[in-house]
Amino acid sequence: MDKQIQTFLNKVSFLAITIATLTLFLLLIQTPRTCFDPNTILKPHQKFPKSSCEASHRPITSPTKQNRRIWATKAWRNGVASLASTFLDLRNVHYFNNDSHVLCVSAGAGHSVVAFNEVGVSEVTAVEIVESPPLVSKADPHNLPFFDGVFDLGFSGAFDRALFPGRYAEEMERTVKVGGVCVVAVEECGSEVVKEVGKLFRKSELVGVKNVTLLGSKMTRIVFKVTGTG
Repeated sequence: MDKQIQTFLNKVSFLAITIATLTLFLLLIQTPRTCFDPNTILKPHQKFPKSSCEASHRPITSPTKQNRRIWATKAWRNGVASLASTFLDLRNVHYFNNDSHVLCVSAGAGHSVVAFNEVGVSEVTAVEIVESPPLVSKADPHNLPFFDGVFDLGFSGAFDRALFPGRYAEEMERTVKVGGVCVVAVEECGSEVVKEVGKLFRKSELVGVKNVTLLGSKMTRIVFKVTGTG
């Protein structure tokens, strides 16, 4: 009986070894599902391929070419045009001129930078939480990395999306010189909301309110003149 059991176990062991050997052989001869070289370093702007076999065939698009494609779109041009229109309006009432130094806060992809350039202002600094080179640098709008009073005008088209509106307004006032203006755009609103926004700009006086269309949205543009005293 013991001899029969031993014979059976030997047969099972032989079968298991045979199966394992065949499996290993099949794995060795099978075409790998990935042919991506692990030593290849992808550049920051290069998308990771859906299949690693595509890596060597995928063309690399430089950030400059990507920007040119974006800037050539109708949506981009319309957005810039809407901002340029409201900036011209502000220049016509002498809130700034071509020699002014302008700060754009929460500048997104940089529409406002191009718009100021188009109306004649060359000294434009733009910041956002996520940089968008070459137009927008990385900086926290609640802690701007600039000295006091270095700008003639501060603009934000996203003031109502600020995490801490009070601190946001304080930083805009701090970096704009006395006599300069802070211009913010919020979702189209009435006088009560304008008053609430005004309370946040403690060292400025309200000098202008107008409903405008910016980047395809109906908004209210609010202008404050920095006085330096609360």
